[in-house]
Amino acid sequence: MTVVGIGADGWDGLPERSRAALLAAEVLIGGKRQLDLLPPGCAGERVPWPSPLRPAVPGLLAAHTGRRIAVLASGDPLFHGIGRALTEVLGVRGVRVLPHPSSVSLACARLGWPLEDTEVVTLVGRPAARLAATLHDGRRVLVLSADATTPATVAALLRERGFGPSPMRVLEQLGGPHERLGAETPAHQWAHPPGDPLNIVAVHCRRDPGALRLGAVPGLPDDAYEHDGQLTKRHVRAATLAVLAPAPGEILWDIGGGSGSIAVEWMRAHPSCRAVSVERDPVRAARIGRNAGRLGVPGLTVVTGDAPGALAGLPSPDAVFIGGGLTTPGLLDACWAALPEGGRLVANTVTLESEALLADARRRLGGDLVRLATAYAVPVGGFTGWRQAMPVTQWTARKTADAPARTTDPISPGADG
Repeated sequence: MTVVGIGADGWDGLPERSRAALLAAEVLIGGKRQLDLLPPGCAGERVPWPSPLRPAVPGLLAAHTGRRIAVLASGDPLFHGIGRALTEVLGVRGVRVLPHPSSVSLACARLGWPLEDTEVVTLVGRPAARLAATLHDGRRVLVLSADATTPATVAALLRERGFGPSPMRVLEQLGGPHERLGAETPAHQWAHPPGDPLNIVAVHCRRDPGALRLGAVPGLPDDAYEHDGQLTKRHVRAATLAVLAPAPGEILWDIGGGSGSIAVEWMRAHPSCRAVSVERDPVRAARIGRNAGRLGVPGLTVVTGDAPGALAGLPSPDAVFIGGGLTTPGLLDACWAALPEGGRLVANTVTLESEALLADARRRLGGDLVRLATAYAVPVGGFTGWRQAMPVTQWTARKTADAPARTTDPISPGADG
């Protein structure tokens, strides 16, 4: 199979190698817009992609086994394109990719933006809330649009997130005969009607001076979250994320999610990080979802139910955080058993009963047991004094090949015994 990247310039913009692959194909698969760019000389059977696309890939390829297949893709097929799905199904050796300049490369060339310093967010088939995680003052972002309405959606999100002063520019039909570079307009003044559906949105982030500042490292302000008091506070949260140590592509279980702050900031650490937040209270579970969307990680999975029962069927975690429910029979054992070798378990508590349970777990499995104490300066009459927050006991352990299967001795009394 050959995957051919094609731009808005169509057949005229293709190099000879790409043209030859399309002329020789018995089957031509692509979106209607891409297929319409081919001349009559491409005589292969034209097959438009069905919707939804990704689940249909294996069956569609199987239906044309033994025939010379060429697949059309926009720009570079391996940059937010169909090339990824095809290599996953057929393997790297089963696919030959002939790329075309991507719309991102063309946009940076028109704008004079260094490609390596430009963030890219795709909203094709994805929620617009993903954009929020990339908004930092001074950064340049290119948004791959889903359709003609995306620029207005982006402008609205920028205004809601405190980035209304950000200049926006829409670039349409890049590389084609109808290429158009729109005028630069701040998001809070955006009133342009929808234009061409084939567009990319350029945003130069400018934060409103009065907007809440959200950094790129763990420890967002507590005010960034909607909560009912069930929130891992900022300084303890930063320390907790430091020992959880999120890495690209890893999965976190956040048990007793509360407001979801640990799971949210785990996912903000890298776009490929994933998390599942388990919360038994439906009201809090809904709140976790709202916090995730507002802070740019709408892909956070929220499971409403009691752990450990609600853990059945979840993807295997690389790390587990337990922020509530430690004394629930079997919870700590279930979380420990789910971890692979090298996985991390972090548990926080403020109660003596749970602290005793963690002390026993440390005796059996090792790890670190620390107490985190914070104090805040508050008015005392006409002076200022310290108000101590409840100290948090934290146990951190890494699972090794020779670690026991259980966190507690089966003949020992439970935490409430």
